[in-house]
Amino acid sequence: MMRSLYSGVSGLKVHQTGMDVIGNNIANVNTVGFKSQRATFSELFYQTTQSASGPNAATSTGGQNAKQIGLGSNVAQISVNITNEGGSQSTGNDTDLKINGQEFFIVQKGGADYYTKAGNFTTDGFGNLVTGSGGYVMGYTAQRDAVTGDFVLMTDELRPLSLYGEEYMLTAPNQTTAAKMTGNINSSDEDFTTDGLGYKTTDMYVYDSLGNTYNVQFKIEQDADSTTGYTLSINKIFNGTDEVTSLAAKFNGTEDTIHIDFDPTKGTVISDKAFSLSIFKATDGVAGTDLADTFPQEISVDLGEMTNYGSDYSVVANKGDGTIENQGAGKAVGKMISVAIQTDGKIISSYDNGDTLCIGQIAVASFANAAGLEKIGDNLFASTLNSGMANVNDVTAFGDDMSSGVLEMSNVDLATEFTNMIVTQRGYQANSRVITTSDTMIEELLNLKR
Repeated sequence: MMRSLYSGVSGLKVHQTGMDVIGNNIANVNTVGFKSQRATFSELFYQTTQSASGPNAATSTGGQNAKQIGLGSNVAQISVNITNEGGSQSTGNDTDLKINGQEFFIVQKGGADYYTKAGNFTTDGFGNLVTGSGGYVMGYTAQRDAVTGDFVLMTDELRPLSLYGEEYMLTAPNQTTAAKMTGNINSSDEDFTTDGLGYKTTDMYVYDSLGNTYNVQFKIEQDADSTTGYTLSINKIFNGTDEVTSLAAKFNGTEDTIHIDFDPTKGTVISDKAFSLSIFKATDGVAGTDLADTFPQEISVDLGEMTNYGSDYSVVANKGDGTIENQGAGKAVGKMISVAIQTDGKIISSYDNGDTLCIGQIAVASFANAAGLEKIGDNLFASTLNSGMANVNDVTAFGDDMSSGVLEMSNVDLATEFTNMIVTQRGYQANSRVITTSDTMIEELLNLKR
């Protein structure tokens, strides 16, 4: 009689545990990245009152099955539904991330590494990418190469990721090293006549090595004895509206002028179609022998697209040689204006000078048995002996990607949980009835002695 009491009590305990799990699932129905749990039960060991016996021909008796009485139930396992992905919720926040796969974000907190599916990240006062509880989001940072000056991803070690680190706020300027002079020179332009100025001017804006902008003003004069020959010289160099007398320029290293000749029938350039422009230190506007400290490289200028047609004068000089990414154009100092996270987890910063820079990449972790991870709260998991070691890489190495401005929500199915709640409640009630009935029977037994 007492065995039924123990069985009923064990049934109450396991169904209470089951209700605890269900209650926790429902409480976290809207928790970002939450993975639901499920309690499964197993029977306890049995008391054998009679062992099994086999048939006996000598005594002409058949075999008998064992007689066993169960002693209740136990919680066999509380498993995590780790592989079922939760629904996606769009937030529009660039630092909210969702992994489209089975991998986990890596979070460092208190010097230890943890793992999470909750990508509701933000930045702290130092620009670090962090969780709501202050854990650092880990990945590969970019560091400046000592030789090239370029930023390179360091994939040898996981480090906290910074979106707005001081080292990423500015990009280095570049001196202009190439330019193109294009457009049309009309020999009939009134400025070339004795009644006009006698020349035309064209401005070319260039960057020095510190990112300062200068305006090199060219003077174009028509040859006295030709309508197809012109002389190009330097008129002045300006910084904004102020003339710069500390700088002067030379063509091809030593020349004060160059000559441009056009084909009289085709109107195309037949003289040298390019020249180099060197900017020197100057005294009283006269170029010296030393290149200006901020213009250590000469500027190559292409004239090949100029024409000498009867249409209006339209000569312009533009930075860059027109090739891929307008190489040689130079640039000012770049100031960061925005940060974006790509589908491969790379963090790309954009600058007001047109630069874009990869300043880091979010790393993810995969496990041989992700269900073996241990929940520790704050949407974090810890690795265990049964989960296996973390396999760390970028998300593309696993054939997956991530979405920015999107969160993975809880994978709790309310319909399933309500069904499980009803079943658990019925089980609990039934076990409580076993206890009350057993108690009544014991009471009847005790009353026999009266």
